[in-house]
Amino acid sequence: MKYKINKRQIIVFIIIIIFTIFLYQFNQIDKVQLYHQNGKSFESGEVVDIIQDNITDNGNQIGKQIVTIKLLSGPYKGKIVEANSSSSYLYGTHCQIGMRVIVDISESQNSLYVNVYSFDRSHIIYAIVVFFLISLWIVGGKQGFNSAIALIFTFICIIFLFLPMIYKGVSPILSAIIISILITIVTMYLIGGWSSKTMTAIIGTISGVIISGIFAFVFSWLTHISGYNVSDIEQLVYLEQMTSIHIGELMYAGILISTLGAIMDVAMSISSTLNEIYYHNPYLSVKELFHSGQNVGKDMMGTMSNTLILAFTGSSINTLIFIYAYDYPLLQIMNMYSIGIEIIQGIAATLGVILTVPLVSLISAYHLKHKAINPIDTF
Repeated sequence: MKYKINKRQIIVFIIIIIFTIFLYQFNQIDKVQLYHQNGKSFESGEVVDIIQDNITDNGNQIGKQIVTIKLLSGPYKGKIVEANSSSSYLYGTHCQIGMRVIVDISESQNSLYVNVYSFDRSHIIYAIVVFFLISLWIVGGKQGFNSAIALIFTFICIIFLFLPMIYKGVSPILSAIIISILITIVTMYLIGGWSSKTMTAIIGTISGVIISGIFAFVFSWLTHISGYNVSDIEQLVYLEQMTSIHIGELMYAGILISTLGAIMDVAMSISSTLNEIYYHNPYLSVKELFHSGQNVGKDMMGTMSNTLILAFTGSSINTLIFIYAYDYPLLQIMNMYSIGIEIIQGIAATLGVILTVPLVSLISAYHLKHKAINPIDTF
């Protein structure tokens, strides 16, 4: 048994090495320069002096600050420069002596033009992520550690595989399906190992994600809404003209990716529950196991449906506030592209979750009874 475990670990290690090399080679991309970047860079710095403040007598910030910055990175590291910091909500920050900031440096004719881009929150964000992963490990133990590894793997796949595939001209829908399959297999393996419940959950998850995509496509066709009706379409059309990105499919790819987590959760929960039931009572019939899965799934449908609908609602909260504040008429609201897209995304994702319940219940029940395997044995 020990030999088998070591052999499996060696195989997994080899796969990781091959996958890492592949990702490195796959990400060697010569990107199209969409705007002029020569002589322009973003560097970290520290505020050493406030030359001119922008606080009025009543405490408001108007205009801009003029500050002195010591650069902490880049070719001009250690150099003291003068910089402007605006009072915009999106750019700049209210500088204080000793504050770490990010500066936008433009070099022209041996002169540096420096503007404060934002407060340097990089280290804080990294610390928050590390805190989250450690908390997941401490509370969840071995399973929590595996979940953290699965999250890191998902992040790597999205950044270093999914996005480059789309940029290189691969269909976003096909890219989303490939990524969903890959993430599902690795995540399920880390959580449940190669077992009956894992294989059932993988099949159910992939099927549920594809079902969501089909519903999204059908609903979009019926409502005459496409990926060209999104809010950032002008910038996206420019990208399509300059690169190989198929922007018309991005909306559907986003739906597939956004539904993956919820469907994966439902599939594994039902599969794991039925395996546990069958382990304690192997005399149950396929029909009885199926109904048990349905009963468990019914309790999950409501919470998962709410989770997805609320997630899409939360992402559109700014639009909803505008609609409420300006008191748009119902006819206008129901025919706004932004509202139609959110409804399609929410309902398509929820239908994927709902239909995953009977699908996984049936597959798991049939697999347990007719394959004559012990549910806790691994392949």
